[in-house]
Amino acid sequence: MKKYKFQIIIVMLAGIVLSSSCKKELNIQNPNSPTLAQASTETGLVSLAAGSIYVNGFMNGNYWLGNSFFSLEYGFDELLADDVASPDANQNVNVVNLPASVIFTDGTPTVNVNPTSQSANLRVNNTRATQSQNMFYYEWNSMYQLNNAANQILALAGTVPLSGDAANKQATLRAWAYWWKGYAYARIGSIYYSGIINNEISATNSNYVLSSAIIAESNKNLAAASAQLSSISNTTTYTTLMAQLLPSFVQTGHGGVPTPAAFIDNINTLEARNLLANTRTSAMTAADWQTIITLTTAGIQSSDNVFTLRTTSLNGLASATSGCVALNTSGPPQNSIFQIQERLIQDFKSGDQRFAKNFTADTTINQVGGYTFSSRWELLNAALTPRPAINSIQYADNTPGNQEIYIAGSYEENALMLAEAYINTGQVEQGLALVDAVRVYQQAGLASVAGTGLTTAQALEELRKERRIALLFRGTAFYDARRWGVIYDVSKGGGRTGCVVLTPDGVLHTNVTINYNFMDYWDVPADEFVLNPPASGSAPIKNPNY
Repeated sequence: MKKYKFQIIIVMLAGIVLSSSCKKELNIQNPNSPTLAQASTETGLVSLAAGSIYVNGFMNGNYWLGNSFFSLEYGFDELLADDVASPDANQNVNVVNLPASVIFTDGTPTVNVNPTSQSANLRVNNTRATQSQNMFYYEWNSMYQLNNAANQILALAGTVPLSGDAANKQATLRAWAYWWKGYAYARIGSIYYSGIINNEISATNSNYVLSSAIIAESNKNLAAASAQLSSISNTTTYTTLMAQLLPSFVQTGHGGVPTPAAFIDNINTLEARNLLANTRTSAMTAADWQTIITLTTAGIQSSDNVFTLRTTSLNGLASATSGCVALNTSGPPQNSIFQIQERLIQDFKSGDQRFAKNFTADTTINQVGGYTFSSRWELLNAALTPRPAINSIQYADNTPGNQEIYIAGSYEENALMLAEAYINTGQVEQGLALVDAVRVYQQAGLASVAGTGLTTAQALEELRKERRIALLFRGTAFYDARRWGVIYDVSKGGGRTGCVVLTPDGVLHTNVTINYNFMDYWDVPADEFVLNPPASGSAPIKNPNY
């Protein structure tokens, strides 16, 4: 990662206005280059360890679309999974998810929606001059800044004097830093064809390695975090320090301080995601599925606290009006950046209370964008529209503090990974029982599917639908579409059949094949490779398959 990126953020941070609670807790003069006055004391180090992680990783001022990592990067994820669409041209959100073609089965001619291919469209903007329109830029920038912040914490944790129970404090700080490094590398390795392993402060190297090596580095750091947590002998010291590292406004709902054991559960879930998200389902071996079972059995439980973010009334880490993709999709009466897609709605089963709680027919019928953008549905915002008296989960609520944003894993994701592994290893009923458990957890109000005699194929379809609904807006949807093969060209076994499509002439088609032909892993952004050219022997910085 080039130094210049960390210098740019210094300038931008000067203009950030945080809400009073955010500002007090994340008050760091310069998270990328701490001075002795800032980090030479225990108080300064703890402040740096909290503030630099959240500011660098999730709010770095580069966003038009919303104001956090969870608005734009998660937005790209939902766009590419065909959960949402957008008519807006800013940051190319109206074209990044254009499929190659729409194939009708009723005699309507095939429509070539994007004859120039998605990869060609994306690469046009992979230049330094078109940074704001470059989809490849944003996640790379955020996650390498997060990695740099974690590198600083690790470097300082062993040098700054710590009061009282110093050994357990140091283990907690190291676990915190290794966790975020593992998370950053997980995100990078799960979306880019190649990347850089960099464990130095505000430095770089030009040795690009394949995404598989980045994922291995993620797992290495996650294992280091787990080892630090396992060494903690005084949970009181740990809990007190973690309560300082986690901003107070996130310590509600599922975001409270995790116990050391629950923290390790979070690590196991992310390791399971690393494997599942980066392996085509058709290529998963029996050993892979057993690894998933082992990790998720020791993964996040329903009672565990996890890593979340909360919206705030002012320009904190995520604003209450546009701080995440769910808020940018919901209305009325506000105009939404994103609109719900027909292919998401068709995955809800009849009687699902999550649908009744969150969606309504859109009387205006958005037809902007043509064949795959048109939709009859709207996501409702709890703060803007009275909702029915239903207890199921709420996807969007712009009342300050009400929106819970999942940063990494959740109980639902862990349970559904375990369910998928069970189903694929012949333990269909055990898998379906977990699908039912997730639906009960989210109060979907659906009848149980376990014990109903479903075949393996039928069970996997229940699993597929549930992942799209239960994990909506949580940053995993594109990974699923990729590993299931949906995003690939139909000539390579990709695409999705049986799709609902509302054409611009207002005709509803219910058995359409969509040929997406999307890139599976992105190229390295020009903002990196232009200033940091690959060294001899580096992995390709451009996905050679497109």
